[in-house]
Amino acid sequence: MRILLVDDEVELTEPLSRLLTREGYSVDVAYEGAEGSQLALQGGYDLLILDWMLPKRSGLEICQQLRSQDVTTPVLFLTAKDTLDDRVLGLDAGADDYLVKPFELRELLARVRALLRRSAAAEPSNASQRLKVGELELDGENQLAYRGDRLIELSEKESQLLDFFIRHAGQLLTHAQIHEHLWGDKEPPSSNVLAALIRLLRRKIEAKGETPLIHTVYGKGYRFGESS
Repeated sequence: MRILLVDDEVELTEPLSRLLTREGYSVDVAYEGAEGSQLALQGGYDLLILDWMLPKRSGLEICQQLRSQDVTTPVLFLTAKDTLDDRVLGLDAGADDYLVKPFELRELLARVRALLRRSAAAEPSNASQRLKVGELELDGENQLAYRGDRLIELSEKESQLLDFFIRHAGQLLTHAQIHEHLWGDKEPPSSNVLAALIRLLRRKIEAKGETPLIHTVYGKGYRFGESS
């Protein structure tokens, strides 16, 4: 599960990030609203934890922007604002829960678990929409991939190619098969276009030190997987 924590209080974000990581979550941290908004809109998170008062853009504004763009990722507000009007304002902006500072860390963890359970129950098809080989996971609908802690943005063709590779992991896919899948009845581009696309995809999904996944079968095509 991936969590985005947006809060400008370093004395809170650092221990909270460590705690969530120990609980098994993958945590990204932003310290101001503009960066937090950008990360949230990129997608791929299962939960957003937002401070209300942030530099550059408030948590309230981030939440309103996400909901206006039909982003349904659960949002938990952390805030010192504790009046009834403030709570109503936050919930009306689209927040799913609200925790007033200071708070007990075990209560925050309980609310995180509850929101994630609720989200999973509401969207049971999410897992089936993602394809996975080893530590690489593809979210084709959003043109995103994940490998370890890395978020990888893909072009439409890169996403289509990776989808084809994952669905046929371990198989030899010829140049003709790949051309047919990516371009269908259209006149296929030159072989250099496919080679360039493969090269770009490799750069994105095979960082330094990571196990290669795309293996060239010279004169024939490619095979995808953790072993050649």
